[in-house]
Amino acid sequence: MQGQLGGMERRLKQFRHGDVVLQEVITLPDGLDKLAHTILAHGELTGHCHRIREFDQASLYQGQQRLFLQVRGPEVSLIHEEHAPIPLPTGTYQVWRQREYSPQEIRIVRD
Repeated sequence: MQGQLGGMERRLKQFRHGDVVLQEVITLPDGLDKLAHTILAHGELTGHCHRIREFDQASLYQGQQRLFLQVRGPEVSLIHEEHAPIPLPTGTYQVWRQREYSPQEIRIVRD
């Protein structure tokens, strides 16, 4: 995916960590609420969660069923008990859960 930044095209980063997907965005949308944690997704089956280890270097925002992560530090680690950590560089990301299709419904993938 590409985005415009100051008249120049650049590739926007994407990351996948288990059932969590992050897509870089240029800016945060207006009207978001800042959350007091950096847990991107709770595992309903295992109790584990996808979260940012260096929570003081990132902020999580919620708005109209959309979640955004803003990384302020040079790099943070996205961790989960069942997946290897992945580094996330400074930037702003939209966060969502992977979905799967079945003939009965479209459902969110659960860890």
